[in-house]
Formats: sequence, structure tokens, C-alpha cells
Amino acid sequence: MAHQARKRFGQHFLVDDGIIHSIIRVIDPQLEDAVIEIGPGLGAMTKPLLTHLNKMAVVELDRDLVSRWQAENISKLTVFEADALKFDFVEWAKHARLETQQKNAGGRVLIVGNLPYNISSPLLFHLMDAAASVDEQVFMLQAEVIERMVASHGSSEYGRLSVMLQSRYVLENVLDVPPEAFDPHPKVDSAIVRMTPRTDLILSPKEYQALESLVSMAFAQRRKVLRNNLSSVKTQLNLSDEVLSQRAQDISVADYVNWACKLAHQ
Repeated sequence: MAHQARKRFGQHFLVDDGIIHSIIRVIDPQLEDAVIEIGPGLGAMTKPLLTHLNKMAVVELDRDLVSRWQAENISKLTVFEADALKFDFVEWAKHARLETQQKNAGGRVLIVGNLPYNISSPLLFHLMDAAASVDEQVFMLQAEVIERMVASHGSSEYGRLSVMLQSRYVLENVLDVPPEAFDPHPKVDSAIVRMTPRTDLILSPKEYQALESLVSMAFAQRRKVLRNNLSSVKTQLNLSDEVLSQRAQDISVADYVNWACKLAHQ
């Protein structure tokens, strides 16, 4: 029986073979890689990935789809029936990393998937906890969200999502995906983003908490200048009048990080 896409799960199944093969090339799966896919759906990406891997895992919330995958009884596929927003990617990634190290085969740890667009931002923040234990994340998302993720300071798309993700990852928009590549067609354009955890910037939990708080304050009212939005910390940061006259979107990720570290160590 054909599976009916469910709106409440944000389901749009990828059906364009050309796009699928392009995504697989972006992921570039190697035999010993440890891969977990969020939302495998009907297997458009899962099955091609399985041909390149010794094993992989998937996280699926839809019980009907979980049953379909379990019925296929694929020996090298582990199926987790879970809400991706609650799934412990940190524990999975740590276990996967340990396994790859024990094998000494040089395998990478990857998280991939066509993320449900209705929960994409909270899911991206949830996945940040696992960044220290993964080598790469490759996701399909609404193109507009990816524009915000990769935006540079000074642009209208630059915001809290941009700063927080760029403080943890090097982000690259690698492929545009039209609505016609899905069934049913979404009402928005999509794209593929590659997210590589940064090794040049490692924040402590205290520093990251300070960054999260600072960025939330700065972007609380986008139209107002930092003199208003950062009134509670401007003295601690010793910000100049020139800086205080700017808006949150004018400040670089590096500056936000430097300010957060200053606050964290006072």
C-alpha cells in the first residue's frame, strides 16, 4: 500500500533521481562511515546510502514508516522510532565515534537528512549539542532557512540563527532543490547545506551560554540599536558609542563571540 504523506510530520518525499544522486555525491559516503539519517521517509536517500556503507541508522517518528522499514528487515540498518527533537544524538555520535576509533578504519561520523521544515530551527539547535562528536552534517531544508544560516553580518537575512550556527559550524549552501523534486510538491524552494563543525573555535559551556544570552538580547528587537538592546551589559563590555549606534545585524560572529567570552569570564 502506498504511504500517504502526512502534513503533521511535514512529509514531502524526494522523488527526483538526479537530485538524489547529487545529494549522495555531496555526502560522499565511505564504507566505514557511521551515518544516521533523520526522517528516511520511503528511502530515497537511505537505500542509495546503504549501497555505500557497512551499516547505518535512521530516526523516524511515523509509526507506519517505521513498520515498513522493520518489515524490510535490512540487516545493516538500525531503525530508531523516535522524535528527532528528543533523540539523543550526542550519545549516538559518541558511540559511533568510539566504534570508528576501535576499528581504526578512518570512518567519519555523519548526520544527514531531509529535515521536516516545520521544526527545522529547533532541530538545528538540538543537533548543535552533538557537533563536537560529528565530522559533518548534510541536510535538506527550506532554501530561505539556509539563506539565513549562511548569511553574513550586514545582510537582512543575518540573525540569531546565523550567529549561533556559524559559531559552531562552517556552513555551505551546496545545492538548490526545486519543489518538483518532491511528492507532494512543497510550496517553497529547498536547498542542501553542508555543516562542518569548526575546529578553530571551541567555546566552553559557560562561554556558549553567554553567547546564547547575548545574541538573544541583541536580536530581541531588530530595529533598535545595541544601545537599547544591550543596555544591561553595555558597561561590562565597554562598547564604544560607534558600536552602540549599530544594530544587531551589523555585528560579526567573531565580535559576538569575543563579547560573550568577555562576559563569561567576568
